[in-house]
Amino acid sequence: MCSACGTPAHIPAPNAIDDTAVSVEPGLTAPQKFAALRNRDCRPYLFGAALAMMADNIEHVITYWVLWQKFHSPALAGFEVISHWVPFLLFSVYFGSWADRYDCRRLIQAAQVLFMTVSALWGVLFLTGSLRVWEACVLLVLHGCAGSLWAPAEQLMLHDFVGRGELPSAVRLNATFRSLGILFGPVVGSALLLGLGATAGIFANIAFYLPLTLFLFRTRFTGHTRERATARVRMGMLGSLRVLRDVRSDHTLISMIILAGLGSFFVGASMQSAMPIFAHDLGAGNAGTAYGILLFANGAGGVIGGLLLEATGRIRPHPKAAVISTAVYGLTSLFFAITNEYPLAVLILVIGGVANLASMSIGQTVVQLRAPAAERGRVIGLYGMSASGLRAGSGFTVGLLGSAVGVHWSLGLSATALCAGTVAAGVYTLRDRPAPEPPPA
Repeated sequence: MCSACGTPAHIPAPNAIDDTAVSVEPGLTAPQKFAALRNRDCRPYLFGAALAMMADNIEHVITYWVLWQKFHSPALAGFEVISHWVPFLLFSVYFGSWADRYDCRRLIQAAQVLFMTVSALWGVLFLTGSLRVWEACVLLVLHGCAGSLWAPAEQLMLHDFVGRGELPSAVRLNATFRSLGILFGPVVGSALLLGLGATAGIFANIAFYLPLTLFLFRTRFTGHTRERATARVRMGMLGSLRVLRDVRSDHTLISMIILAGLGSFFVGASMQSAMPIFAHDLGAGNAGTAYGILLFANGAGGVIGGLLLEATGRIRPHPKAAVISTAVYGLTSLFFAITNEYPLAVLILVIGGVANLASMSIGQTVVQLRAPAAERGRVIGLYGMSASGLRAGSGFTVGLLGSAVGVHWSLGLSATALCAGTVAAGVYTLRDRPAPEPPPA
């Protein structure tokens, strides 16, 4: 404990760090533009992660389409979101403690193997024509477990690759490359679906996970190479949640966690799973083509946003920027829900993708820079529990509610709630400023 303020010694006291300084470590100059991409260790990881994320989204494109065509169930579309993201809610902090203790390369490889296994099982069920609802739900849960295992270890690897000085670039570019996966996932997924069919397409998808898996056998970084923390103790599931108590004194961390949770709970990933419904309702010719274009537009927004942020360097990782970008994301989600014009819907999705990438990458960077080295994995896991785990809630707020009142209404109401919550979180965040230091005597 800190004798001066009574807070845990390893967590900064509230407002102890000026929020405007989180983007660059004291004493270091601002990193070069695209600094992480210039790093020979980080660059292969970024490309491998993009391919793995593309494979993730290819699986979603194929499986969501097959499930909708087979069952025509909005409730199942909501359950796709719930079953996929609940593992992040339950296990993110625990897997973060694993990332603090173990070789992050092996954790990521284990996640990739699980992804490949799930794709293979989908293929077998498609091939035999024996797919049932409960089997689909089990596979979606396993897919979610793979993602929740990957996430904390990945962030520690990024930190290890580039160090604190270039961390904002690494987080931003990693989010951008993931958006590239989201961008090309629908394109490649649609091509596989139309060209090879669902069965052969899902089997072919397995190959996209291999480059990242093989690269991790070659890199010397483990997630702990630069900073060898001293407080990695063995803990159980409940013990790992003590990080909630440890970080509560850091108002900036708490505000970033809350802000990420708002976007995840009220909108989250529900738009992707409900996109076949929007494509049909917007009536833009062939529903399959319209579906792919809408998903492509959302991914394109993330890529454009990441490249603009990295190229200009105008927006620094700061709580105010996270609040504004989250508010824009909420507004674009609302406009998408109420529009009846297909071209306008595509444009709105691009703008929303830009705002969402900015919000998540800024919040992630602030959290990483403020997290203590010995507990970075758990703190990142806590952020992931909010940013990813609460996406399960969007299965209720958009998916299951949509089965009762319609998906357009449910998304519109959820987006309105996101905007209101962002305003409240912004007032709390931006009013909580450090007191000015007295002038020297």
